[in-house]
Amino acid sequence: MTLVGAQHSVFRQAAQMARETGALVTMADDEHSAMDLLRRAGGDLVMIDVALDVPGFIAALRAERIAVPTIACGIDASAQRAVAAVRGGARDYLPLPPDRDLIAAAIMSVARPSRQMIGTSELMRQAIEFATSMAATAAPILIRGEPGTGKEVMARLVHASSGRVGHFVTVECHGVSPEILESELFGHEPGAFPGAVARRVGRLDEAEGGTIFLRGVEALGPALQARLLDVVRTAQAGQNALSATTGPGARLITSSTCDLASLVDQGRFRADLYARLGLAEIGMPPLRARGEDIMTLAHHFAARFADLYEAPVHEFDDEAVRVLRGYAWPGNVSELETTVHRAILLARSGTIGAEALVHTDGSPLVPSREEDDGEGLHVEQLVGHTVAEVERELILHTLERCGGNRTSASSILGISVRTMRNKINSFVQAGISVAPSK
Repeated sequence: MTLVGAQHSVFRQAAQMARETGALVTMADDEHSAMDLLRRAGGDLVMIDVALDVPGFIAALRAERIAVPTIACGIDASAQRAVAAVRGGARDYLPLPPDRDLIAAAIMSVARPSRQMIGTSELMRQAIEFATSMAATAAPILIRGEPGTGKEVMARLVHASSGRVGHFVTVECHGVSPEILESELFGHEPGAFPGAVARRVGRLDEAEGGTIFLRGVEALGPALQARLLDVVRTAQAGQNALSATTGPGARLITSSTCDLASLVDQGRFRADLYARLGLAEIGMPPLRARGEDIMTLAHHFAARFADLYEAPVHEFDDEAVRVLRGYAWPGNVSELETTVHRAILLARSGTIGAEALVHTDGSPLVPSREEDDGEGLHVEQLVGHTVAEVERELILHTLERCGGNRTSASSILGISVRTMRNKINSFVQAGISVAPSK
């Protein structure tokens, strides 16, 4: 992250607090110095003094197609300045002297510092084992799974296990215009477009010697797919990592919440790019498929947030455990994390009860199922049916439980997405109803 403002004691205090959360912090005295830093090295978050021209700074970022979240902050700033900064495009306003919790929350909501991959379930064990075995190679990796399953955390695990000395750089592909995304990835030269007043280093080159992670690669438009394919093809032909220009380049990891093979069939994603990005695919199982990890994760998040707020670590009572294990977790690990975060804030004693497990609007979590009784499948119910019939019912019921999500269902069943698609096609041809794709 970059702090922009006169380097008086309060700003230095904010920088130190940010570093304590694990953020890599650079400092700039004014808007012009900050723009030079961002052109050369990019960034994940900017905190700028509200006394500076925040709307003008954000307008300059947009003119040069630099997409970075910006938070205004100030010492005894007037309400008018704070409102003007937010109206000018700042994501939020934070008062100074800084509060450690506010700074940590701002960084966690935007920069997403590296976190440990937690889980001992068989599905997670297999995913982690495959990811770490591929880490030392330069091969592109595609990580697929529902939102909130931990795709970026897995990408960071691969980077940490690779021995690469460069940075881990994340580029968000969703919700960004093609022009801005092109400049983010590949940079630009002065005069490349109106507003390009200086050379800008792209994120591909910023990640040289490290890893670049494209989150939501399915959002790339045709032109960017073609340009990325050229870079990947050139890198693989020379058996080097990715680079938009020269040098050792970066390791490419992409993620998707969609079945890219289906997008290929629909003509929305290039088959040749998918073949190269998916040289190795890691499937992230949904949280509902790894029930034994729920309480491990809940205890981990409770300890982390208790440390953040310098509070005692809370335990979960029996009713809270029942709710946590029985809830379906459509938002997966991310939803569990935010739920535990709220619970730590709401708990009025040393124990977290079910009443503290609520949604963002305060409504209680309602279990959709009871805990597994441990008896497993009843074999008597299978006798008299063929293997093909049992397989079909298992696939159809898993699809239904996953809301039609082919990627999640294939992860749970331990089969490839392509095998899942072939099975579904055979069911449809036989006139069997299948849950709509999601």
